[in-house]
Amino acid sequence: MHKDREIRCIDCTSLFTWTAGEQEFFESKGLVNPPKRCKGCKKEKTRRIEAILNRVPGERIDVPVRCASCDAATTVPFFPSQGRPVFCRKCFQQQRPGTAE
Repeated sequence: MHKDREIRCIDCTSLFTWTAGEQEFFESKGLVNPPKRCKGCKKEKTRRIEAILNRVPGERIDVPVRCASCDAATTVPFFPSQGRPVFCRKCFQQQRPGTAE
């Protein structure tokens, strides 16, 4: 018998509930690993993957992100990797010694 479980999302670190019904569904499909992401982060990851797959070669992309240092809204020309900080231009240059704007 399954019981609801609290799991911490690997992207946003918030807790989410993996319900007994969801666990039964996973088991019926032969899935052995619990989910790693909350529903919102799972949708966002799916959106990023679809954008990568639908991208036209050579087309520039602008992905909206928040700076890990100053929390400013900015864009980057790549899809950030999970767990890696992304910085705005100013903070990025401050992270790299010997660079000036």
